[in-house]
Amino acid sequence: MAQLPRPLRRQTDSWFMDTNTLAALRATHELYCRLTGQELTLRFDRERLWYEFLRAGFSNDDLKTVVTYLQKEIRASRRNVGALKLSNLLQLDRFEEDLSISKVRLRSAPPSASSGLTPSTPPVPTAAQLQNLRRQAKEAFANLRRQLNNPPNP
Repeated sequence: MAQLPRPLRRQTDSWFMDTNTLAALRATHELYCRLTGQELTLRFDRERLWYEFLRAGFSNDDLKTVVTYLQKEIRASRRNVGALKLSNLLQLDRFEEDLSISKVRLRSAPPSASSGLTPSTPPVPTAAQLQNLRRQAKEAFANLRRQLNNPPNP
């Protein structure tokens, strides 16, 4: 039976992961597969990606947030489906950016009182102004009715 060199066999070295870390990696990978509908094996290269993901301080909730955000963006044709590839998703700088963007709430700035662009409410018309507006509307309606009853001759 072949043995690993002595430094690699020690459990205290960083070359070995404890069972809690492995369980966390597997759980995170299973969550990713469930969210994306993929069935990917968890080989060493993927274990390493997940290890770095967790070591950077990201959580399963962060993963859910980003995957949900990317799926919404893909459905709206703003992102490519390749964004959900594990090798793309776990580029940690990009993951952090997507996480940040997914949490942004886009809304317009509240209007300021000093802004000249804010519409003001029109003043309430007086009784005389309302009567004048009614008279003008009646005249316009009567003119329209006359024009419809007397079409021009060609």
